[in-house]
Amino acid sequence: MIEQTYENMRRLMVSNQLRTAAVNDARVVSAMGIIPREAYVPAESAALAYADRIIALGGGRAMNPPMVTGRLLTEAHPQSGDHALVVGAATGYAAALLAELVASVVALEEDADLIAIARRATSSGRIDFARGSLAKGWAKAAPYDLILIDGAVEVVPQVLIDQLADGGRLATGIVDRGVTRLAIGRKAGKGFGLAAFADAEAIVLPGFEQPKSFSF
Repeated sequence: MIEQTYENMRRLMVSNQLRTAAVNDARVVSAMGIIPREAYVPAESAALAYADRIIALGGGRAMNPPMVTGRLLTEAHPQSGDHALVVGAATGYAAALLAELVASVVALEEDADLIAIARRATSSGRIDFARGSLAKGWAKAAPYDLILIDGAVEVVPQVLIDQLADGGRLATGIVDRGVTRLAIGRKAGKGFGLAAFADAEAIVLPGFEQPKSFSF
C-alpha cells in the first residue's frame, strides 16, 4: 500500500510539477518517474519526497525541489554515451537519475554521512562515488561530457571547467544578488560561458563563494 502511494506521488510529480515547467525531455521525465525519490530523503521527510520544495538532509545540506533537478537535466541534454560528474551529489538522487540517462557517473560528495546514504539508496552499477572537495571536482576521472552542479553557486571554479571535455556541458544554479537562477554552459576550446534560463528556488552549495574584493 505504501509503495503504491509513492508511485501515485511520482505520477503526480510528473504531471503537476515537471510537465508544467518545461521538463520536456522524455528520457528525463521517464527516469524521474522511475527512481524512488523517497529513498534519498531522511525517513521523517519521506512523505514530502515529491513535494515542490527544498528538503533538509541534515548537516546544513538539502535537496533541490524536483522541478529544479528536472530543468537542469533537461537543459543539459544528457546523451547515452556521456561520462558525467555530479558535484554535490548528497544522497545520490541526481546521480541515480543520470545513471539512467548516460554511460557512467561520478558522484562527488564531501560529507561522509551523505555518501553512506547514497550508497545504500543506489543500486546502479554506473555510479562511482568519490569523496572530496566539491569546488575542486574530481580530476582523476576527467574529462567529462557533462557536469551537473547539484545546487546553486556564486562562482563556477575554473578547475571544474577544466575538467570538461571540449564541447562538454555544465548545468548549475547561479546565485545572482540573492536570487538563484538555473544556467547551462558549454565548453568550446578554451572558452566557456554560462547562460541563465530560469529563476528558481535552488539550494546553495557551500564552498563556491565569490572571492571578496579588497576595500579600504
